[in-house]
Amino acid sequence: MQEIEEDTIMEFPCQFPIKAMGKAEEGFDILVVGIIRKHVADLTENAVKSRPSKEGKFVSVTVTVVAENKQQLDNIYIELTAHEKVLWAL
Repeated sequence: MQEIEEDTIMEFPCQFPIKAMGKAEEGFDILVVGIIRKHVADLTENAVKSRPSKEGKFVSVTVTVVAENKQQLDNIYIELTAHEKVLWAL
């Protein structure tokens, strides 16, 4: 049975892509996955996609998770955006 959060129109659980952007440094994708893994236990290898910027200075990492509730997503975004290597997260 799907749960509807009171302050959002999203239904949970649901597939939800989380994107983080940072400098194209070795290990940035591992950093992003590590942060998300603290909040989502069952992450699969094919859930992660990385893409460099045109000039190659930056990289975006998209991780598609099964979100259980809004609080879980909020916690992921709080931790991602607090990290000095993450320039932004969507």
